[in-house]
Parts: sequence; structure tokens; C-alpha cells
Amino acid sequence: MRKSDLHGEFFIQGNIACAEAALAAGCRFFGGYPITPASEIAERMAYRLPQLDGVFVQFEDEIASMASILGASWAGAKSMTSSSGPGISLMLENIGLGIMMETPCVIVNVQRGSPSTGLPTSWGQSDMMQARWGSHGDFAVIALCPKSPQEYFDLTVKAFNLSEQYRLPVFVMSDAVVGHMTEKVYIPPVDELEIIERKYTSKKPQDYLPYECEFDAVPDFAKAGDGYRYHTTGLTHDERGYPVMTEECHVKLVNRLINKIKLHADDIIMIEEKDTEDAEVIVVSYGITSRIVFPAIKIMKKKGIKVGYLRLITVWPFPEERIRQLASKVNGFVVVELNMGQVCLEVERCAKNAVTKLVPHPGGGMPQVETITQAIQEVADAR
Repeated sequence: MRKSDLHGEFFIQGNIACAEAALAAGCRFFGGYPITPASEIAERMAYRLPQLDGVFVQFEDEIASMASILGASWAGAKSMTSSSGPGISLMLENIGLGIMMETPCVIVNVQRGSPSTGLPTSWGQSDMMQARWGSHGDFAVIALCPKSPQEYFDLTVKAFNLSEQYRLPVFVMSDAVVGHMTEKVYIPPVDELEIIERKYTSKKPQDYLPYECEFDAVPDFAKAGDGYRYHTTGLTHDERGYPVMTEECHVKLVNRLINKIKLHADDIIMIEEKDTEDAEVIVVSYGITSRIVFPAIKIMKKKGIKVGYLRLITVWPFPEERIRQLASKVNGFVVVELNMGQVCLEVERCAKNAVTKLVPHPGGGMPQVETITQAIQEVADAR
């Protein structure tokens, strides 16, 4: 198949849906290294990109893979890589470089049980804090969490749009269950998708500064080869892109890198809510855990407890304002996740006086319904 606008209904694996979404969004460069449980993404891109005049390169490791997608992006191509926890660990320095250089690209993390090599063929959600704080320094990130192959497609397209809109690497935080799950996925024609393309400067070459921002804290690109002079670096830099080793320059730059996400958080954050307005207890989940909490919620509703549901589609930036609003009128929150309490810490931080109860699981399995119902009962009884 040689068309980029592959469309229709397909019964496909989540990782394949992710790859097709990247192609539909305009990705034409993939740099990666095979790793379970993300390898199907690379395999699909290796097959499909040559059909679309794109480039696939398997590198010697994840360090080179991440560096390659930064270079491809600066050359004008929408670019992407995929990996899992150990591979993301190797990418982290270059992810920080991408944040500092303000480089649009997409990083897909199909999470497995960790730490170290952990459970390569099984699942977890243990890299959530790694996505937020893994690279050194102060910065802001965007991370999206799909719960199904369909949403894996939709959020991958969204990730490319956000990366171009706010000029930074964007994470798609999947997991081995969603990645290997096979379900019906509807792929719309490309011309029906909302695709955000790169914003190029309208200034003349002599008036252009690569990191000058006038309105939204996000600088415009210049097209390579059109006569513009630009410089980019991982060092602290001024509007010219030149290294400037001063406190004043560093404070200005770091604050802008954070504020371009912080100031637009309301436009970036996506959540799904059900029955939260009169809830006593709200169950918070994301990704695959969002699909396992409903039996417990149903059981507790039959017992007369008012249980709401809050799914984090965007985990970073964290929807802290909404958590604070809900915390003022509920007994508390039950947070279900496949790690030992990473996102729960954020809920607890925002909830203040409301009770926050964690239902943890290190991965390789799922929390039992009985464990979730017990946690809901404990929070309902807390006041």
C-alpha cells in the first residue's frame, strides 16, 4: 500500500495503530532500536515509511536514536522514536537536549514491569515520573496516556500536534497491554484529521532571531535552506541561540521553557469524568488501569456509595486545578496504578485535606477488584 491516507476500520494491535497514526500525522523519519514490548512500532514503520518516501533507521542504541530524531526534526521532518523503560533511560540526556533546543518530536514509551530489565514481555506503568523528571534540570513536559488501540491512534496524532504547537518532545505513555491489545480501530482519511503543521517565521532573514518570542512563549522556526541563519545549542542561550553564561539569561530561558506549557495547561490537559459532581469518592486512573476499575465502581454504587471516575488522559501537565476543585467536596480519592504510587503522590499533593488512598501494583498483573472496592470503602468511611 503506497498511500499515506490508509483509512477505514481495522482490527489491529495498539502498537500498529500508533505507527499508522504517526504516518497520518506526517511523520517521515523514525529512528529507533528494538525493545520489547515496543518493537512492533519500529517494525511497522520500517515497512511503511519507504512506501511514503520516508526514512527508517535502526541505530546502534537508544542514545543515537534520540539524537537522530532531534536532527531530523531540525531538518524539517516530523520525527518519532519508540522504546520502553530501559531504552528511555538511555534517551534521557538527549530528551533534555530536545527540550532545551525546543525540538518537536514524539517519544512513545510502551511501559513494562520495572526496574532494570524487569518484565520485558509484561506490563506496567512504572515510568510516569521518569517522563516528568527523568532528564536533569527544571522543565515542563507533555505526556498522554491511551487506554485503547483507538485512543492510541488518536493520542499519537495529538502528540505530533502538541509537539509542533509548543516545540518540545512529547511523550505517549502506553503500556504492554494497550500496545499488544487488538481491537477495532477507525482510521479516518488524512484530510479529516486535525493536523497542526510547523509554524514558520514570516520575518525576513535579516530580522529573524531563532528564539525570539512575541506572544505565546513559543518561537517560530525558519526553513532550512531559505537563507536564514540560526544557531541552536543545549547550553543556556539568548534569542540568537548563542550561548550566554549569565544568571539573567538562564532565569529568562528556563522560565520561558516552563511557562510555554504552564500558561497553556488549560488548552493541553485532557481528562474524562463520570459522576464526579455529587461523588463521595473519586477513583483516579489512567491508561490500562482505567479499564479495570469499573467492576469495583459498579459494586460500590450498588452498596449506596457515590463513586465518581476521573481518568487522566493528559498526565503531564498534571490537572492539579481540577483535583483541587474536586477535593473540596469529596471524602477523597482512590488512585489505581501499575506502579507503587507515582501519580498518587501528585493527587495527594493537590488534594490537601481530602483522603488519598493508593491501590498499587508493581506490574505483571492487575489489582484485584476486591482490593479496589476495599479502598473505596475505606475512603467513604474516612469522614
